[in-house]
Amino acid sequence: MSQSFDASRSLTALEQNNTIIAVIEMSKAKWLVAALVPGLKCQPLKKLDADAPALLKLLQRWRDEAGQAGHAIKRIAVAYEAAGDGFWLVRFLRAHGIEAYAIHPASVAVSREHRRAKADRLDTELLMRAFLGWLRGEKRHCSMAAIPTIEEEDARRPSRERESLVGEQTRLINRIKAVLARFGIHSFRLSLRSAADRLENIRTAEGTALPHNTRALAQ
Repeated sequence: MSQSFDASRSLTALEQNNTIIAVIEMSKAKWLVAALVPGLKCQPLKKLDADAPALLKLLQRWRDEAGQAGHAIKRIAVAYEAAGDGFWLVRFLRAHGIEAYAIHPASVAVSREHRRAKADRLDTELLMRAFLGWLRGEKRHCSMAAIPTIEEEDARRPSRERESLVGEQTRLINRIKAVLARFGIHSFRLSLRSAADRLENIRTAEGTALPHNTRALAQ
C-alpha cells in the first residue's frame, strides 16, 4: 500500500488484471464477502462465519484460483463499512499483507430503492461500486476512515463510556419526567442529588401522594 493517503480516493494506480478486490458486509455472526477476482468468469460471493483467519484462507484461495487462470496477483484490496465492528479487522488484515480499509457509512450515496429493498446482495454491490471507484482514484464514491492504533482506540474508551452513561442518564430522566407529567408534576428536578428523598413528599396536581408504582420507577 502506498505511504501517501487520501481518504477521498486512492493514490495507487489500479491494475485490475492482477488485483483482487473484495468487500465485506458484516454482521455479528456472519460475513458476506463479494469479490472481483481476475480470471474467474463468475465473481464470487461467499458467506463466512465472522472469523478473520477464515477470511484470510478465502482470499488466499482466490489468489490461487486467479494464478491458475493466468493472473499473478500482486495486490489484494479489502474494504468494509466502518460501524460497530470497529477497526480491528483492518489492522489484522494489514498485519498479514492485505490492503484493507474501513468505509465511512455516510460517504456512500444510498438510493431510496436501496433503502426500501435492503438485502445482502444489494449491500455488497453498493460497497463494491463505491470501493472500485475509490480504487480507480475517482472522488465522490466514498471516503475512508482513519484507522487508529490499538493504543489510540483504547485511549478513546473513557470518553466514549462517559458519553454513553450521560446519554443513558438523559434518557432515563426524560422517561421519568414523562411519567410524572401524567400526574400534573412538571417542575420536579430529577437531576438533584436529593431527588430520591424528596419524592416521598411530592404531591400530584390533585393533592395526592405519588402512586406506589410511579414512585418506585422514579427512585
